[in-house]
Amino acid sequence: MTKSTLQRFAKVAGFMYLFAFIAPTLNWVMILSKFNVNNNALATANKIIADKLLFSIGLTIELTMAIGLIVLGFALFTVLKTINKNLALIALLIKLVEATISVAIVLVTFIGLQMLTNEAGLPVSTLEQLKVQLGLMINSHTAIFSIPMVFLGVDMIIFSYLFLRSRYIPRVLAVFGIISFTLILIHALMYIIAPAYAEMPINQIIFWAPSGLFEIIIGMWLLIKGINIHSQEK
Repeated sequence: MTKSTLQRFAKVAGFMYLFAFIAPTLNWVMILSKFNVNNNALATANKIIADKLLFSIGLTIELTMAIGLIVLGFALFTVLKTINKNLALIALLIKLVEATISVAIVLVTFIGLQMLTNEAGLPVSTLEQLKVQLGLMINSHTAIFSIPMVFLGVDMIIFSYLFLRSRYIPRVLAVFGIISFTLILIHALMYIIAPAYAEMPINQIIFWAPSGLFEIIIGMWLLIKGINIHSQEK
């Protein structure tokens, strides 16, 4: 593979790093959080029904994010497979699992929305149950996405390790990536094992802020400076 091709894939990875941080953050802050009524799944569902279009836009963005994960995975695999093809392939496959689970979550939510949209003929009791189930999914959005986040932590630790081996980017940045996504992995497992502790605001900041900062830095670095291909010639 030519150096120019590697640089192009590196820039694609840089853009997708930024997309992976900006898209879910804006989607939650500007769209999905507007439907969340804490400890009241029925009220959440009623807000969704009242503005189905906005909620559908939020789901579409989440679906786009899943596609973005695949693009990011293939770009990183292409850049890093020369360092260790087997490890890069493992990371890519784990990234595909992460994306698949994310799509499945969106699909289940979409099905619930469609069932409520076509509610004619449903008994009142069934309709209320569907509303509660959909509301619970949105109120538990972060907890549910902790499952794909486990895979995110693992695949990005591997990719960051390969960046460290490659010296394509500053070593300190690669180490920061390993640490950041180790924290993501720990927090995702915490949601499964001790959700009350994981949901504490201070823990969400401690475990998530480093990865957000890393994605911004490496995204800008790869877009602007690219990778140091000459490091492999030494």
